[in-house]
Amino acid sequence: MRVAVLGVGLIGGSVGLAARRRLKAEVAGFDPEPERLRAAAELGAIDREAQDVAAAVQEADLVFCAAPVGALPELVVAALAASSDDAVVTDVGSTKLALVGSLPSGESAERFIGGHPLAGAETSGVENAREDLFDGARWYLTPTDRSAGVHYDRLQRAVSGLGARPQAIDAETHDRLMATVSHVPHVLANALVQQAAVALSEKTEGLPDVGPSFRDSTRVAGANPAMWGDILAANGEAIAASLDAVVDRLAKAAELIRGRDAATLAGWQRDAREDRRRLLEADMPGGELRELRLAVENRPGTVAEIALALGRAGVNIEDMALAPSADMHAGAMSLWVAGVEQADRAAEVVRSLGHSVSIAGGEE
Repeated sequence: MRVAVLGVGLIGGSVGLAARRRLKAEVAGFDPEPERLRAAAELGAIDREAQDVAAAVQEADLVFCAAPVGALPELVVAALAASSDDAVVTDVGSTKLALVGSLPSGESAERFIGGHPLAGAETSGVENAREDLFDGARWYLTPTDRSAGVHYDRLQRAVSGLGARPQAIDAETHDRLMATVSHVPHVLANALVQQAAVALSEKTEGLPDVGPSFRDSTRVAGANPAMWGDILAANGEAIAASLDAVVDRLAKAAELIRGRDAATLAGWQRDAREDRRRLLEADMPGGELRELRLAVENRPGTVAEIALALGRAGVNIEDMALAPSADMHAGAMSLWVAGVEQADRAAEVVRSLGHSVSIAGGEE
């Protein structure tokens, strides 16, 4: 496999390391900063330094665009234009809707499938890249109705090979969810730091030591201003809507606290603890893998339709395989999901889409 990594910072460098060592891929890298590119080569994240996008993607089977969110649309278009007709192009940005909207209208758009690994570190830069950065991490994939099934299959397999757990999600839902669980926490951390700075500056006896709760809650405040400026701007509408909902909840919490009913407040705390537990456990893999065998029509968008429908139903595809028929009009598709309950739910979803399906060892 030949892989191109466009942007060799923490994420791009980690993709390169994992691709070389786990996928046994030959990795070409490009970065607008020559020193960063040399550092990636010295680290072993890339095999070859390319001087531009075209040189990096030449003969690539898979292209990862790992630039800041604001630079991704231009970079993705350039990668699609310069790569072969069979190359899959993806990205690692945390916003998707604006990027999908910037895609060209031609056939090359079939080769782009957005991606977003929920992985990272407090440190940045290629010098902090790690082969195991994506181990067990959720990696969202955002196919569209134009995405070719064979390209989705190749990307999902590669992402799994890097150590991550791929899951399909549509771009709009992705951005709305990321606004709540990723972007808004940064905004709240900024606001809390600013509020504390104002409140404490009004004291004449100097600033006190802050407690662990404050440090934990504000760890991400002010993180990477340039990167987060792009993210907040790109996903502004979804973030603002989520903030409005949080403001409403805070107003209700203030009224609850003003009521000074200790039992009610303790119940509120217990509910929050239970909600947090459920949220953290929801993404845990559960159960032995079960195989679903599908007969599907061979047309653009079929695989994306199935993957997105399963994602909306809370079913994660742990692995997949495609086998087109000799006449290329239909094909067989195998999906593996974790646990009996997920397999039954997946079969129900697939049947609702009009496809026949059987669970290996089960019933039609």
